Amino acid sequence: MKILVLNAGSSSQKSCLYDIKSLDNIIFPPSPLWEATIDWTVSSNYGLLKVEANDNKITLELPMSYRQMGINTMLNTLKEGETKVINDFSDISVVGHRVVHGGNKFSQAILITEEVKQTIRDLISLAPNHNPAHLEGIESIEKINKDIPQVAVFDTAFHRTIPDYGKIYPIPYEYYEKGIQRYGFHGISHEYVAQRTAEILNPTLDSLKLITCHLGNGCSITAVKDGVSVNTSMGFTPLEGVMMGTRSGSIDPAIVTYLMREYGYDGAKIDKILNKESGLWGISEISGDLRTVLEEMEKGDIKAKLAVEIYINRIQEVICSMLPSLGGLDGLVFTAGVGENSAFIREKICEKLGFLGLKLDTEKNNQFCRDKDIATDDSAVRILVVHTQEDWSIAKQCFGILH
Repeated sequence: MKILVLNAGSSSQKSCLYDIKSLDNIIFPPSPLWEATIDWTVSSNYGLLKVEANDNKITLELPMSYRQMGINTMLNTLKEGETKVINDFSDISVVGHRVVHGGNKFSQAILITEEVKQTIRDLISLAPNHNPAHLEGIESIEKINKDIPQVAVFDTAFHRTIPDYGKIYPIPYEYYEKGIQRYGFHGISHEYVAQRTAEILNPTLDSLKLITCHLGNGCSITAVKDGVSVNTSMGFTPLEGVMMGTRSGSIDPAIVTYLMREYGYDGAKIDKILNKESGLWGISEISGDLRTVLEEMEKGDIKAKLAVEIYINRIQEVICSMLPSLGGLDGLVFTAGVGENSAFIREKICEKLGFLGLKLDTEKNNQFCRDKDIATDDSAVRILVVHTQEDWSIAKQCFGILH
C-alpha cells in the first residue's frame, strides 16, 4: 500500500511516500520511497523545494505568490524526472494529513469528507498559521485525483487525556461548555518521541515520567506520565505557551484589551501581531528563524541576543511548570528542528536545570545527535534527542483506517 503523507507546518510543507505491506514486526520506521520539503522561510522572495528519491536530490525555488502551485510542483516530482517513484497518482492508496486543530469534534484519525473539511475551515481562527495550509494540501490532492481517499490525523488527539483541572480555563464555566478549553498541539510528535524514548531507555512507557520539548518554528512542551499526556503548554490555540518563531506564546491577557483600548486595534490586527509579528521575529526584528537570529547574535546584535535569552528563559519556565503534573522526572526529551539540531539551545536550556538532577554531557551534545541519550552517566535525569517521525505515525494510522 502506497501512503502519501502531507505534513504542513506554519512555515513548511513536509511530505513523504511510504510503501507498506504490513505493520507486523516493524520496530524502526522504514525509509520512505520519496521525501520532499518546502521551506517558506529561507527568503522573502521564494520558497525552497528539496526532493529526494532514487538516490537523487533536486532543489527548486518556488514563487511565494502562489503556495498551492508550489505544492503541485512538489507532487509532480512523484511521477516525473529523476525522482519518479510512481507512474500515476492513482498508484497512491491513501493520503494522510497532519491537521493541527480539530476542536472538540475529532479525537482520532478520520477519513476526510466535506464535513471534515468544513470543520477544519471553521477552525482557521484558532489555528491561523496551520489550518489554511492543511486545506491547501487537501484541495491539491482533490484536484489531482478526487478518488484518492484522504485521512486527517489530528494533533490534538494525544492531549485528550489531560485532566479537567488542566484543560479547563479559570473563566466562567459556560465558555468551557461552548468549547473553550486547552486542546494542546504537536500531539503526533509528542506521542511518537515518548514511545521512542521508552525504546531507547528500555523500560516500559507506562513507567516513565517525561517532559518532551517539541522545538521548531512552533514550540510546545508536554508532560507525559505513564504513556499519556497530562499537561501541555499550547492551549485553546497554538499561540499559548513558550515563545516561538513568530508567535508570542503566553502573555498577560490584559495586553490585548490594552491594545484594543489605547490603539484601537481590532481582533484581526491583534491576531496578526501575536501570531505573525512576535516571538523571535518581533524581538530581534531580523527573522523568525532561530538559525538566522543565532548568526546575528554571534555578530554582536543586541536584539538578537535578547530574543535568544527570552526564548531560552521561557522554555525553562515551562519545563519547570510541568513538574507538578508528573511528580518527578525520568527524562527530558528534545525534538523537532531546533530541538534536534541546536546543541547551543539544548545546552543553555539545561544550564539552569541542574537542580532537577540532570547533567548534560557537553561532548555528546556537540556531536550529531539522533535518538541518543546525551546525559552524563551519573545524571539522575536522562536527557535525550529524538528525531520526531510524525510522518511515519500518520502513515501507520492511515494504514489502520484502510485495513
